[in-house]
Amino acid sequence: MKAAEKLDLKFSQGKHICVGLDTDPAKIPAHLKNETDAIYLFNKGIVEATIQDAAAYKLNFAFYECHGPEGMEAMRRTVELIRSLDPAVAVIGDAKRGDIGNTSTMYANAIFNIYGFDCSTLAPYMGKDSLDPFFAFSDRINFVLVLTSNPGSRDFEKLELSTGGPLYREVLRRLRSWYPAENLGMVFGATNKTDLENDIAELKDNFILLPGVGAQGGSASEISSVFRSAGHSRFLINSSRNVIYASPGTGFAEAAANELRVLNSQTA
Repeated sequence: MKAAEKLDLKFSQGKHICVGLDTDPAKIPAHLKNETDAIYLFNKGIVEATIQDAAAYKLNFAFYECHGPEGMEAMRRTVELIRSLDPAVAVIGDAKRGDIGNTSTMYANAIFNIYGFDCSTLAPYMGKDSLDPFFAFSDRINFVLVLTSNPGSRDFEKLELSTGGPLYREVLRRLRSWYPAENLGMVFGATNKTDLENDIAELKDNFILLPGVGAQGGSASEISSVFRSAGHSRFLINSSRNVIYASPGTGFAEAAANELRVLNSQTA
């Protein structure tokens, strides 16, 4: 299945929550910390408990790269596990790549062919030629940073252009003119509800990944209502810490599944 087909299938089932597997060994339950495969075993527990209700999973490369080859192997095995349990669940490789064309070609090959992700995240600062190698994979989706959820988003993304309007809105418009909707996703922080309401018409049929729900202050129900009111179903709300660290004990996986069900109910 193409990445777009996978996400649209989950959306049709009323699933809009992406589980962020930002696994930090310092935060996992004590009974797993001394295990040789602690990261993978934690991920395995979370995935097996949440696979029935997740719309997608997102693995942030930083949480695996920092552990060297062992961390990257845990990431690869996690992707394989998700595939084995439900091939129709999209898996996002959150690496926020963005470099000159030949370098981006290597990055895209690694994310899509070596690690087997359905989707990537990209930084658009270096322009179209830095994004094109990823979009050459016509069966994948690339989520490009448009307006992020961190406080520093105002430093550049909200700078007003001399032609009028903030920089992020120009990025949004150019992306839509460059790439087909089936391959183009945009990252739009859930902490920017007012901006989302103002720009929802410009987002139209594109896939939207919304980080910032939970620990960063975004509300799943409020964000969902903006999309529902606009008749837009292609939204994916990411939740990492609130789901995977819902409990520090042996029942961590069940607690994660319960939290995911609560979030799903808030998007209905």
